[in-house]
Amino acid sequence: MVADDQAMIRSGLRLILEDQEDITVVGEAADGSEAVALARRLRPDVCLVDIRMPMLDGIGVTRALAGPGAPDPLKVVIVTTFDLDEYVYGALRAGAVGFVLKGAGPALLAEAVRAASTGDALISPSITLRLLRGLTPARGAAPPEPARPLSPRETEVIRAIARGRTNHEIAAELFISLSTVKSHLTAIQGKLRVRNRVEIAAWAWESRLMDGTGRPR
Repeated sequence: MVADDQAMIRSGLRLILEDQEDITVVGEAADGSEAVALARRLRPDVCLVDIRMPMLDGIGVTRALAGPGAPDPLKVVIVTTFDLDEYVYGALRAGAVGFVLKGAGPALLAEAVRAASTGDALISPSITLRLLRGLTPARGAAPPEPARPLSPRETEVIRAIARGRTNHEIAAELFISLSTVKSHLTAIQGKLRVRNRVEIAAWAWESRLMDGTGRPR
């Protein structure tokens, strides 16, 4: 489902997504209240939600559909032109599993939808480093030790995720298959006891695997 108050943007997102063989847009909403009602009725696999909408903004929509108090929560990806920290933090804390800038390109938008549909999370690489620099001191507590030791390859994957790399980019950088990347991600999530790649990246920063510029230590 696509929610945006601009008809032209909704049409553009629909064209981009339906150009993918594995993605179908099942509904469109022009404001936040309509988005909540439509999503609850249609139960889409993923909701793409603009951050600024009348009636109810994207963070409110996210909280209603995916927040802690939401019964049977849906998967929400925020899509916006506004690269502001308060929006990123607000959306993720409200329960969003992705935050993608409208200018990021069709490929990243489609990958964010696919990631959300499989229970993963994706944030535009352009804001990942800044986001994690802000989250790390805010969380305060020391990161938990892995339940089992990480392998050298798993550590490489973690560092790549902390740099905002997508699964396809990790596969290309490490010369491994996409299925192998996904297998590593599953193992890493189990060892770190985290839910998605955003939490993996945060763990990497808290554990000082990355320096202040986003480079591996």
